[in-house]
Amino acid sequence: MDIDISTPALLFPAVSLLFLSYTNRFLALSALIRKLHTDWIQSPQHCSDHLLAQIANLRKRLILIRWMQVSGALSLFLCVCSMGVMLFQLQSLGAVMFGIALVLMAVSLVALVREAYISGGALNILLDATGQPKDSC
Repeated sequence: MDIDISTPALLFPAVSLLFLSYTNRFLALSALIRKLHTDWIQSPQHCSDHLLAQIANLRKRLILIRWMQVSGALSLFLCVCSMGVMLFQLQSLGAVMFGIALVLMAVSLVALVREAYISGGALNILLDATGQPKDSC
């Protein structure tokens, strides 16, 4: 299989859209964390199991978003390096770098799926806090 300089460039459009999505997720999560922190400062006596579960959930999501961003950025960086070494006719090294970039992009996407799953768990924690059984209504 031949990989030329245009092959790593295929990831560029996807990466920009992914980073926009990752940034939006991070901003929404940071706003929620700031709100919880403000609520905690104003009335620390309202510490409940549900609030502690939300905080644990937010910590997991924050770690996953960090993995998404770092692995996505490294993937893009290796794509650029791959294209650079291919300019100097080092196709085999460029192909290896591109392969690693694909693996890093896959790591980023797996973290995205996991974070989306955990964010649904955050909503279940909130629903549980209302005291209503999940299957009633």
